[in-house]
Amino acid sequence: MSRAFEPPAGRRVFTRDFTPLDTDIDANGHVNNVVYLAWAQTLAIAHWDSTATAEESAAWAWIALRHEVDYRRALLPGETAHGRTWVSDKAEGPRFDRFVRIDGPDGAMCAQVRTVWCLIDRATGRPRRVPAELVARFG
Repeated sequence: MSRAFEPPAGRRVFTRDFTPLDTDIDANGHVNNVVYLAWAQTLAIAHWDSTATAEESAAWAWIALRHEVDYRRALLPGETAHGRTWVSDKAEGPRFDRFVRIDGPDGAMCAQVRTVWCLIDRATGRPRRVPAELVARFG
């Protein structure tokens, strides 16, 4: 994941801003790397919550299978980050790729994350194929 990525043209993007807390700053004086991953998860959950129906939320859950993170620019105390997330245009069975980019107030990328999520049937605890209509709704 060495190249910076952007959402494809026309892709729906969910956004949220983050202002680091004092506890997010590490011994090096910038936002700790694990905080970016927490923000990526917060973005993913908020995106799902904004898209899913009450019935879908009751029936399905998502679990993260993999995270790939590139760190590029330190976010400093007092700076507000702008997070964006979007999903792949296709699912692979129960797996769905999600992309997150977190930029500093200057627009420079601080971190980007590619995660692989798996849709779980809450009743059985087993993976469930991502329905095509759900993929389309995220598109």
